[in-house]
Amino acid sequence: MFSDTHFHFEHSVQRGADGTAALCAMAEQDCFFALDVGTKCDDLPARQSSVEAAIAQMPDERLAARAREFMRFTAGIWPDVNAIHERDNHLARLQKMIASASCDDKTLHRKIVALGECGIDHHWNPDGVDGRREDDFDQKTYTGERELFEAQLDLARRLSLPVIVHSRDAFADTMDCIKNVGYDNGIIHCYSYGIDEARAFLDRGWYIAFGGAVTYNKKARLEAVQNLLRFIPADRLLCETDSPYLAPVPMRGTVNTPANVKYVYDFIAATLGCTPAALSDTVDKNIRRIFKL
Repeated sequence: MFSDTHFHFEHSVQRGADGTAALCAMAEQDCFFALDVGTKCDDLPARQSSVEAAIAQMPDERLAARAREFMRFTAGIWPDVNAIHERDNHLARLQKMIASASCDDKTLHRKIVALGECGIDHHWNPDGVDGRREDDFDQKTYTGERELFEAQLDLARRLSLPVIVHSRDAFADTMDCIKNVGYDNGIIHCYSYGIDEARAFLDRGWYIAFGGAVTYNKKARLEAVQNLLRFIPADRLLCETDSPYLAPVPMRGTVNTPANVKYVYDFIAATLGCTPAALSDTVDKNIRRIFKL
């Protein structure tokens, strides 16, 4: 029933029993599609191994088979400072890894269906998991971040793959890079901007994905978020979790899992005046379109 357009198993909290439990829950919900998203130039083999190990521990073979059917992978480089400074090397390793993975098409669930996540991040949070410091972003780093993003947009175009775009506190730079490359095919994930920015992305053909943070809104912001959700055309809307981060209400403050996407569906469906099942059908159609399933 539920689709989850973005979740991670590469983080340690999603390995072992936690990963198996998440996959079991998704299979039991009759999940149509789940995407394990890359952030490092060479993390795909480890992520695939983690997912395989989690599936192998599932006690029900029927559910395990279903998990293998709905699992998909991406490969990409998140713009951490080291990746920005070593971008030529990281990009070469990314291309080599994608080429190697493309040669192994024995099982559908190993297929890379998108490039990313990649993008621009100017949210300064030195105490956060990404250690983002404004002082680290001198002109060389700022320019390098844009070059890393544009190179991946260009790679996606050459591979005819959609792109999973990470954009946080960086709308102008994100849009500028997209315009420079001229490749408009993919998802603005964990969307965190307003209606005007959404219109700009939508006008160029992008899909908009909402995660657990959409449920966090205090009363003062609730109307603006509801108006934003109603503004997004049904054929461009996606739901996600970005686990293990940003667990939705009522699970906020806990380790997020892909199964929590149901709360995102509940919130968005209530805002749009439809049932979660109807919203899921809409999202499934959008997923089939963007990922050519």
